[in-house]
Amino acid sequence: MPVTNVLDSTMYHEEVPGDGIPVVFLHGNPGSSHLWRNVLPAVDLPTRLLAPDLIGMGRSGKPDVAYRFADHARYLNAWFDQLGLDDVVLVGHDWGGALAFDWAARHPDRVRGVAFFETIVRPMSWSELGDGPRSRAEAMRGPKGEELVLDRTFFLESAFTGGVLRPVDEQNLAAYLAPYPTRDSRRPILEWARSLPLDGQPADVADRVEQYDKWLASSHDVPKLLLTFNSSPTLLIGAEMAEWCKANIAALQTRHCGPAGHHAPEDQPEAIARTITTWAKQHALTRR
Repeated sequence: MPVTNVLDSTMYHEEVPGDGIPVVFLHGNPGSSHLWRNVLPAVDLPTRLLAPDLIGMGRSGKPDVAYRFADHARYLNAWFDQLGLDDVVLVGHDWGGALAFDWAARHPDRVRGVAFFETIVRPMSWSELGDGPRSRAEAMRGPKGEELVLDRTFFLESAFTGGVLRPVDEQNLAAYLAPYPTRDSRRPILEWARSLPLDGQPADVADRVEQYDKWLASSHDVPKLLLTFNSSPTLLIGAEMAEWCKANIAALQTRHCGPAGHHAPEDQPEAIARTITTWAKQHALTRR
């Protein structure tokens, strides 16, 4: 699979060849393009499908950067430019969805459509979090976060054993763990875990979210698709947040894809692929 020179490092991506508008799948934390392994083959579109590993994650390079939101956006910008990707459809999960919104807001003339699920659609407040999510967020932002993420692989393992309805098998868990064998290699994971914008902090991330929210509300010419799920108490986009999306995101369609945990492509890959395929064909998004 291709490795692209990007700035001072490299970015890896999985690819399904095709013609027409490219569709780019962006993963979140603590995943990699491995998340899309069962989705890409099930997408029934005659187009190029690409799924990169974010910088510092998966099989991409691990440069000496802070791995803030802006760092990921900068390397992702360069990857799009190096591959000459224009007129694209974006599919984003978790922080990959936030990066998709951010890229689209800054490159409105290069995006044809955006599909998303289980991502950060607006800044949040501590008071919105339930007891469990609040405790986890507090732990991640303190010394306990370094213990759980840097000193151990607890955060990684629990994502794909507890953040799904069906825990992944040993082989796939090993594939998720492989890029992070050392304390230093897990720094991007901790930085993402500390980046959820709560009551305006971290300020740099909250500002990026507020900026792309303006684009989401005003881009009436760009079709958008929200995929929703149920049966998990840890969903980022539950019924209340989905209603917020309907009221505040322009040109939005919502499709329910059944029961799933936060890392939904592990639980519902065929439903996700089928829903994206139907939506893209409905809007002729993959034809130039």
